[in-house]
Amino acid sequence: REGILKTAKALVEDTKVLVQNATASQEKLAQAAQSSVSTITQLAEVVKLGAASLGSEDPETQVVLINAVKDVAKALGDLIGATKAAAGKAGDDPAVYQLKNSAKVMVTNVTSLLKTVKAVEDEATKGTRALEATIEHIRQELAVSTATELQPLFLLLAAPCLTTASCLQVFSSPVPPAKVSTPEDFIRMTKGITMATAKAVAAGNSCRQEDVIATANLSRRAIADMLRSCKEAAYHPEVSGDVRQRALRFGKECADGYLELLEHVLVV
Repeated sequence: REGILKTAKALVEDTKVLVQNATASQEKLAQAAQSSVSTITQLAEVVKLGAASLGSEDPETQVVLINAVKDVAKALGDLIGATKAAAGKAGDDPAVYQLKNSAKVMVTNVTSLLKTVKAVEDEATKGTRALEATIEHIRQELAVSTATELQPLFLLLAAPCLTTASCLQVFSSPVPPAKVSTPEDFIRMTKGITMATAKAVAAGNSCRQEDVIATANLSRRAIADMLRSCKEAAYHPEVSGDVRQRALRFGKECADGYLELLEHVLVV
C-alpha cells in the first residue's frame, strides 16, 4: 500500500510538471512526458504486486485494483496528447481548455485509485468504492474527448483476462473505430447488458459487499463492450449517416440509463 501511495504521489508531481511545460520547449515537454510514462509504468507494477498480495481467493477485488490503475494510465495518455495539442497556443484556445479538462480527469482518477487502495481491505466499504469507481469510469467513457494519442500506454497493463479493447477509445470521440462489425454482432453483445442488469438488481437487494464488487466489475465490462460494439456497428460501410447518428445516440442513452441503475444501487 505504501509503495502505491508513494508512486502515485510521484506521478501527480510529474503531471504538474507536464502541464506546466505545455508552453515550454518541445524538448522540455518530451522530457516531462517521458518521466510521466516511466512513473505510470512503475505505478502499474506496484499495483499488480498489491493485487497479487490479496491472494487468488479474491479475484474480483484484484480486478478492481487493476481497473483503477488502467483508468489512471488512460487519463495520462489523454493528458499527454492534450498537452502536445496545447503547446504554444493562446490561453483562450480550445486546446488549452481541453488540457485543463484532461488535467482534472487525471486528478480524479489518481484520487480514485488512492481511495480504492485504502478500501480494498475494508470489508464494509470495498464494494461501495468499486461501484463508485465504475460509475466514474462509465461517465468518462461517455465524455467527449479529442485526445487520441499514446494509446499504447495500456499495453503496460496487459493481462488477457483484464484488458478490453474498448478501453482504447472514448465512445463520444469523433475518431472512427479501428474496425467495424455487423449490426447482428452488436445485437448479440447487448445480452451482456441484460445479464449485468439482473446482477445489479440482485446486488441492490442483497446489499452484500461481494455482490456489489462483482456487479461493479461486470457492469464495467458490459458497458464497455456494448459501447465498443455499438460504435463498430454504427460505422459499418452499409450503415447510412442518419442511422449511424441514431445508433450512437441510443447507445449513449442505454449507458446513461444503466448509470442511473448503478447510482440507485449505490444509494441502497
